[in-house]
Formats: sequence, structure tokens, C-alpha cells
Amino acid sequence: MADTARLVAIVAAAVAGGAVLVQYRDKRDDHAARLAQAVALRELCHAAGVPLIVNDDVALAAESGAAGVHLGEHDGSLAVARERLGRDAIIGVSCYDDPARARQAAGEGADYVAFGAWFDSPTKPNARRAGPAQLAATADLGVPRVAIGGISRDNARIPIAAGAQFVAVISDVFDAPDPRAAAAAIAAQFRNDP
Repeated sequence: MADTARLVAIVAAAVAGGAVLVQYRDKRDDHAARLAQAVALRELCHAAGVPLIVNDDVALAAESGAAGVHLGEHDGSLAVARERLGRDAIIGVSCYDDPARARQAAGEGADYVAFGAWFDSPTKPNARRAGPAQLAATADLGVPRVAIGGISRDNARIPIAAGAQFVAVISDVFDAPDPRAAAAAIAAQFRNDP
């Protein structure tokens, strides 16, 4: 999203609605714009007591002062990210549909692992699919497991019931007329609120 003011407003609404971690994901080549947005989000998140992590870019995470980074399979090693960002950084790893990758990441010190896509995703339409089997196979990892991919207010209950400690949501919050209410509706599902 190129409009920083709109991005910050939506993220502020999501945090007010109950988002407990924010991931900044922007694939543009404009480093200066990405850095400015990451810093703006870091300031917002820090004030709200919510960690900001950067997707796929250890250097941007370090430069912006983000709380950590999320690594995909082609984004470098967890060890290098940990060395660059420090022992207190939050480092998450995409595990797609692969419990063995999750076990390796947890063994190397990942703070969480993510499985998905759970559902069709407009952000990654050709993503590998994951589901309850991957969560069941990794229940003993000792790190939080995140469900990603096509998660919405209408289907978040499925990965939550299967054991996901967190769900990652983009479109259902960012495209909602009321992002705060959308985030609150998802957060409520973790509390079993009606």
C-alpha cells in the first residue's frame, strides 16, 4: 500500500480491535518508501505495546528498529537473522505444509512457525495448502503455530479449533469498511466470545 497515512490508520484500527502482532509486508522496490512506512508502523506499534515484524527483509527490520522478521524459504537463514537482529528479536518462519521444516525452525530458535495457506488467498493465489494435519503433527514444538492464507472472520474458527495459537489476516481486515471491528471479531474467536 503506497498511502502511508491510510496504512497507519488501518493498522491503528486493527491494533485497537485486538491485533497482537503486526507484520509489515510490502514487495515494492522503493527502499526509502518501505523504510518510511516501517518506521511509521514501528512507532505506532511501539506506542500500543504491539510488536512489529517485517516480512522477508532482515535488513529493513534492523534499519527500521522493528521487533523482528518473518522468513520465508528463500529469505536467508534464521541464524543470520538472529545474529543481525539480536537474541530478543521475534523471528518467525514460514513452514507452508511441512512439519519437518517447522521442527527444524523451532530447533534453530524460531519464535513461531506459520503454516498455510489454509484457504484460497488473494495475496498468494498459488500457495501450497496446509491445514489441521500440520498443526496436529507439530503440537509438541513448544513454539506458537500460526495459520496463514485466506483467513477471515468467517473461517478463523477452523484453524483456531485445530490448535493455531495465532492467525494472520490481511484482506479481511484491510478491505473491511471497519478494520477495528473486523480485527475485534477475529480476536473474539480466541476467547470464544459469541
